[in-house]
Amino acid sequence: MRFTNGYWLTRDGVEPHFAAQAYEAERKGGELIVYAPDRPVLNRADTLNRALLTIGYSSPMKDIIRVRISHFEGEVDRGPHFELGEDPAFTPVIDPGDAGAGRPAVFAAGDLAAHIALGGPWSVVFRDGERVLTRCESKSTAYMVDREAGPFVKEELCLGVGEYVYGLGERFGPFIKNGQTVDIWNADGGTASEQAYKNTPFYLTSKGYGVFVNSPGRVSFEVGSEKTSRVQFSVPGEVLEYFIIYGPEPKQILERYTALTGRPGKIPAWTFGLWLSTSFTTSYDEKTVMGFIDGMAERDIPLEVFHFDCFWMKGFHWCDFTWDETTFPDPPGLLSRIKAKGLKVCVWINPYIAQRSPLFEEGREKGYFLKKSDGSVWQTDLWQAGMGIVDFTNPKAAEWYTGFLEKLLCMGVDCFKTDFGERIPENAVYHNGGDPRLYHNFYTYLYNKTVFTFLERKKGKGEACLFARSATAGSQRFPVHWGGDCESTFEAMAETLRGGLSLGFSGFGFWSHDIGGFEGSPPPALFKRWLAFGLLSSHSRLHGSNSCRAPWNVDEESVDVCRFFTKLKQSLLPYLLKSAEEAYEKGLPLLRAMFLEFPRDPVCAFLDRQYMLGPDLLAAPVFSEDNQVEYYLPQGTWEHLLDMRRETGGRWLRETYGFLSLPLWVRDGAKIR
Repeated sequence: MRFTNGYWLTRDGVEPHFAAQAYEAERKGGELIVYAPDRPVLNRADTLNRALLTIGYSSPMKDIIRVRISHFEGEVDRGPHFELGEDPAFTPVIDPGDAGAGRPAVFAAGDLAAHIALGGPWSVVFRDGERVLTRCESKSTAYMVDREAGPFVKEELCLGVGEYVYGLGERFGPFIKNGQTVDIWNADGGTASEQAYKNTPFYLTSKGYGVFVNSPGRVSFEVGSEKTSRVQFSVPGEVLEYFIIYGPEPKQILERYTALTGRPGKIPAWTFGLWLSTSFTTSYDEKTVMGFIDGMAERDIPLEVFHFDCFWMKGFHWCDFTWDETTFPDPPGLLSRIKAKGLKVCVWINPYIAQRSPLFEEGREKGYFLKKSDGSVWQTDLWQAGMGIVDFTNPKAAEWYTGFLEKLLCMGVDCFKTDFGERIPENAVYHNGGDPRLYHNFYTYLYNKTVFTFLERKKGKGEACLFARSATAGSQRFPVHWGGDCESTFEAMAETLRGGLSLGFSGFGFWSHDIGGFEGSPPPALFKRWLAFGLLSSHSRLHGSNSCRAPWNVDEESVDVCRFFTKLKQSLLPYLLKSAEEAYEKGLPLLRAMFLEFPRDPVCAFLDRQYMLGPDLLAAPVFSEDNQVEYYLPQGTWEHLLDMRRETGGRWLRETYGFLSLPLWVRDGAKIR
């Protein structure tokens, strides 16, 4: 949200109320409260007829400072709220300062401290010891009234020279976010636009700190875009709360961020194997399904999971949780035959109930759907005709929904692909009376939490798994997530990787994508290169829109490539499971940006076409038909996992690889398999 017209002016129709000075500071329990009028107070008359911002500094745990900026405090808080952790044993150090003596107010949470200048122009400096991490300066902290859009609270944090910003969810555009406008607003926009399925109001920078804006609604970020040397973020309403999270290393920032918002739940080892899907609109029945499964076995391609996409149910009926009897007359028998081959079974679901579904009338009568203000069901024809949206704020609706999932578990289903959850209306009425503008993003958290906790309750902790598309902050608790609807091009393969790297910088430990792309039919060269990338990701799925991604449907060489990399991933499973422990315990992703592992190497700050899989394995996918790849090998000694070459790093390499290889380097001394 931009409020300015260039550097000097505000936009027409915007009335600014900037924090002008810290007029007074006081300690209240474990909080430092600073009062900031929008004009300097020079005499008693200056305390009249002006806005006063109240800025509170507190801490939920060591090395994290909470900043709460408020204007009017009388608003009704309808929720929802992120579920945040805290350390009740931690005590910050608070000094309210002395304006007369020129001593600033200081709030210290471990190695991180906020220094607030008293009396003079507004200035807040966040430090780790003597080093300045970031600052709030003149016209940074403000209450802004837009004549058309209403009130907003905004903050600006300074960016230093050479400081880069990462994260903000699964974003498919430029990896470094400097220069971008990013709105935290979930949308079903594919992978080739500025929209994102998974939006998180959290970023970290190369300077050694992260920022989490504690709002589940629309948060607008101007990352060096409105003002080139500042990150501005704003929310509608009267209150803005954010956290400064100290590192100084990016791994430590993620560890503290996920201590605050939640760590990934533990998932079973079988999920790391290869998943094969019916794909979306392809025509299939039991014979087709068993043909896929037997075809993989006959070609010696190890398979762990078979996934039934949408049309396991009848068209116009999604979701009624009932197998289409015309194509699957014996679902229990089919599932038992699949499981007899040692496979797990996943089925597609979404949180919508079509009007033709026999469940619609029951849900309507019992009040299980989002409503309009007049009490009628909020309905749309977008996706499923006349569909209603399950209201997971209603405990009885959640129990009703998971009751159908339980029947599927009893039939032999092991996990669920929890698709959709992005197109949630802003004007619906919720059972708990929550603010629908805040629930637009937060809905996916409730949806996936409902399904994941149900699976944990039925199967035990460590045995639950989802395959989810939409997410918000905290959704990393409910893995796995996949990258959504990408095209079948090398460009889409590269944008997919950028999305995964950004999501890893947003606290998500596990991530997958559609090998070969979702839309279109992948050319053989692309498919084979994507096989290597997909099977060197934390989770691996063959899935498409209108053609099955069984490798022999592309060409016979794809069978060899799929077999090779699937078996390679099998051999890496002990290493992957050990790396997964870092996700559960510290919030570190399996697929890691180079900067996460090598933050002191300036080259790694920019790299978005290669990654680390776990702490010790470097992969650089090939993104071209000419088989050439240019990549950077960081300093140290490396050994190629496949051909056992040894190289000294700290340099760029340009090489040519066949389809059964790619740059795949192991840190010297690391045990991979």
